[in-house]
Amino acid sequence: MRMSIGHVGRLILGLGFTGAALMSGSAAIAGEAGVPEPWGLDLQAAATPVMESIQHFHNGVLLVITVITLFVLALLVTVMVRFNARANPVPSRTTHNTMIEVAWTLIPVLILVSIAVPSFRLLFQELDIPKPDLTVKVTGKQWYWSYAYPDNGKFEFDSLLAENKKPRMLGVDNELVVPVNKVVRVEVTGADVIHSFGVPAFGIKIDAIPGRLNETWFKATQTGIFYGQCSELCGRDHAFMPIAVRVVSDQEFAAWVESAKKKFATLPGNTYALADPGQ
Repeated sequence: MRMSIGHVGRLILGLGFTGAALMSGSAAIAGEAGVPEPWGLDLQAAATPVMESIQHFHNGVLLVITVITLFVLALLVTVMVRFNARANPVPSRTTHNTMIEVAWTLIPVLILVSIAVPSFRLLFQELDIPKPDLTVKVTGKQWYWSYAYPDNGKFEFDSLLAENKKPRMLGVDNELVVPVNKVVRVEVTGADVIHSFGVPAFGIKIDAIPGRLNETWFKATQTGIFYGQCSELCGRDHAFMPIAVRVVSDQEFAAWVESAKKKFATLPGNTYALADPGQ
């Protein structure tokens, strides 16, 4: 069956509308911030300025590669329809076209440069840590997390999976608590093997390596609980190392710090906090 140029155009237009519908649908499926959604197609809703920049960059690159894919598809369909043996029995003997060769060299370079500039800007935003309002030290262990607050009394506590809490496989007994609209510097290390501390809604993921102290940062702009998981294959119970970060107001954070100093009192000579016997 022979396809006309009009049919090809309508096919490409339909594919374009289908792609746009899928993109808008994926954004709708993303759901609330901090929680993964069943059948989710998009990134989690942003809760920090860095994650907002990641989403903008992701959407921009997705648009670019969608346009390129549709353009290549249009060329392939055009070649199949117009230049097959039946439609074009006497093929052209043209071997070179200077303008086309210059174009297919320069245009990809310009596209790559247009992607590289915002990419480097995003990397600098992620790596350049502003003056912190709070420092939290995170230690990955087999198979749980320990959190220390050196700026707030130097107490430390462990955070383990709580099977009776929702969401399933993400609830923990002791959450990492931080104030809203404050720059939080996160110092990350590992006690035994390599782990990876990641919270998708914050746009952070950094390896926890024994003997090395890595740093990242975030500034949560909304209150709530935001979840993550260990993102490095760290052993038998790798799947049971959830991360839960509770973002609260300044007043609630100050009250929590005072209660945490008593709840997670450290024994003399022991660098680890005592777990609450009631939990």
